[in-house]
Amino acid sequence: MKTVKGLLVMDVDSTLIMEEGIDLLGEEAGVGAQVAAITERAMRGELDFEAALRERVALLKGLPEDIFARIAERIHFTPGAEDLVKELHKRGYKVGLVSGGFHETVDRLAEQLGIDYVKANRLEIQQGLLTGRVLGDIVTKDTKLAMLKAWAAENKLELNQTIAMGDGANDLPMIQAAGMGIAFMAKPIVREQAPYQIQECNLYRVIDLLDNRKE
Repeated sequence: MKTVKGLLVMDVDSTLIMEEGIDLLGEEAGVGAQVAAITERAMRGELDFEAALRERVALLKGLPEDIFARIAERIHFTPGAEDLVKELHKRGYKVGLVSGGFHETVDRLAEQLGIDYVKANRLEIQQGLLTGRVLGDIVTKDTKLAMLKAWAAENKLELNQTIAMGDGANDLPMIQAAGMGIAFMAKPIVREQAPYQIQECNLYRVIDLLDNRKE
């Protein structure tokens, strides 16, 4: 078995992908503006993330489960995503996704890129329709931090061998705990508190930060 050299854990919505998945679901349900407004406030740290997620999911009640295939066509990887994952894998890194979004969307993205780990929320579906509820515990900022630590431990890595990246307030604990914490095109609260910044819509910039730090 090859020794794992490092770990990158990143957020999905507005980081790995350019959209907010839940906002796309909201648009399909005809409550796009309502959902997007709650998302924006939650990401800025103005609302409790868990309560905000439950409120948005409740608005999706009654959507058919084939909705995920429909919104998949509207989701775009952030430029540099594929190259970043390939390069990190080449360098002996593992890559994990932690998302306040949903396995129903995120698993498909992870498969396309060959991602090693995924943690997201799961929507309850009964008789082919969304019930407006989430199954199990909700992925919060504490979950994101816990996954960073758990995946690092699984690969016998110290936290200083990890990278964490995201754009929203719920990414801050993992960003601050990682060896390299990156605010990616982030909300003001995250930019203020993250040790590293990427202000260009290109995920491959992570490699530049890594190489500069080595030098």
